[in-house]
Amino acid sequence: MIQITTNTDLTSLNQKQLEAVMSEEKRLLVLAGAGSVKTKTLIQKLEYLIKDKKVKTSEILAITFTKNATNEMIDRL
Repeated sequence: MIQITTNTDLTSLNQKQLEAVMSEEKRLLVLAGAGSVKTKTLIQKLEYLIKDKKVKTSEILAITFTKNATNEMIDRL
């Protein structure tokens, strides 16, 4: 289990989701089945990068493959 201290609330994530959010890789591909909270994981990753890693929003590219996921991301952000 990863021990975390962040400004971002990551308590609702499972271990694999937490690993994706906390990954230090510059590029990250999240593949999972329908209803597996991929969009939530991506939103948490964006929040973590902005709040904790101080990454500028202009330096982030987030891509989804459905219009529904895109709209959900826009609403949540």
